[in-house]
Amino acid sequence: RLTLVLALATLIAAFGSSFQYGYNVSAVNSPSELMQQFYNDTYFERSGELINSFSLTLLWSVTVSMFPFGGFLGSLLVGPLVNKFGRKGALLFNNIFSIVPAILMGCSKVAKSFEIIIASRLLVGICAGVSSNVVPMYLGELAPKNLRGALGVVPQLFITVGILAAQLLGLRNALANEDGWPILLGLTGVPAALQLLFLPFFPESPRYLLIQKKNESAAGKALQKLRGWKDVNSEMAEIQREDEAEKAAGSISVWKLFRLKSLRWQLISIIILMAGQQLSGVNAIYYYADQIYLSAGVNSNDVQYVTAGTGAVNVFMTFCTVFVVELWGRRLLLLLGFSTCIIACGVLTVALALQDTISWMPYVSIVCVIIYVIGHALGPSPIPALIITEIFLQSSRPAAYMVGGSVHWLSNFIVGLVFPFIQVGLGPYSFIVFAVICLLTTIYIFMVVPETKGRSFIEINQIFTKKNRVSEEIPEKEELKDLPPTTSQF
Repeated sequence: RLTLVLALATLIAAFGSSFQYGYNVSAVNSPSELMQQFYNDTYFERSGELINSFSLTLLWSVTVSMFPFGGFLGSLLVGPLVNKFGRKGALLFNNIFSIVPAILMGCSKVAKSFEIIIASRLLVGICAGVSSNVVPMYLGELAPKNLRGALGVVPQLFITVGILAAQLLGLRNALANEDGWPILLGLTGVPAALQLLFLPFFPESPRYLLIQKKNESAAGKALQKLRGWKDVNSEMAEIQREDEAEKAAGSISVWKLFRLKSLRWQLISIIILMAGQQLSGVNAIYYYADQIYLSAGVNSNDVQYVTAGTGAVNVFMTFCTVFVVELWGRRLLLLLGFSTCIIACGVLTVALALQDTISWMPYVSIVCVIIYVIGHALGPSPIPALIITEIFLQSSRPAAYMVGGSVHWLSNFIVGLVFPFIQVGLGPYSFIVFAVICLLTTIYIFMVVPETKGRSFIEINQIFTKKNRVSEEIPEKEELKDLPPTTSQF
């Protein structure tokens, strides 16, 4: 059952970390013109000259792209941090990369330095790169298997809430004005400060305590606190079975992860799911949304409210996913979500191509954007990070998150860098590229990815052991050598 301790630990971890990720994705969008003017004014005060158009565009591109680049660097830190400090400890340490840049960005206008903003975007990117991997790992290891899916979606829910919060605070009559934009950027430190204050009172991952720290007493106490009852022997026994199953492997590095045949399909699956999540065009849809709304006749002053409404739809659908993920399962939500995105991208391509010739086509475009957001929120956005927790055991999970996180952020960076050129080259047909990517990802999920709902980590890995066909080939070198029998039921 969902105890108060487990619920609060989930909310504090997700609000303190995942919320910031979403917030910083969207925080610079609304005040972009004001910030570029600040860049120009600052340069003029220093040199007596204005920045030329190309240099200003380049500076702004660097400012925006520092966030996903920092996310990539943060993903590379995940393994060392969670192994050294634990899951909870890594989240607490990670707040350094939020509170420090929040203060710096808040003071950037007073300090008359746009370089501070660029450096701070790199730091909050590192924070997001760490948290986007550690929070799902932490919650996946805290949760009982019947709640693992629901709690695993909560980080994505808070990412969407963070995006919406930045959109609302970024309205022109809120903080997207001459005096307010430094405050808008600096507010990212508030969730980090609250997490730093409250998270220490909640348990570390029992799996980390037992398997990696070999502290059976601390693991038992953590489980009792999380579950709300004293008798946790069956769950402790399940964790110990996982420990016994992995003793031959030891700690698995990223290099070893790529070489192990027993983890071949798990590794391919997370690479395809993470790449599919970002290359499916979700960021391009948001990038294109304002133009679609304007072409549909929405007043330029009202576009910000319509965009915030799209963000609210995203939050609502992700909230619904929390409740249906244990009912419908991960596989169905992924297939349903990517299939919806295929249809939305296909119809959107037609609508954009015909919007100048058929009067009602711009409204079809708006509907397509909303349907795409609904589809992505159902599966592609929340499920891949949850899947990583479920298909890898304790020894390989940190390395798997490093790989998955790196693919996530590199794909994010590539879309941001390449999409403007695709848009120039293909125009309204840009979304055919994303439809094809969604289709290929859907086919892979249908053919390879199993349902993980209600199964223990050992049971899921036994499914992949059969897919990898390693038990007869080189059993002495594989992670799942001599698997002990499990007592849990499918």
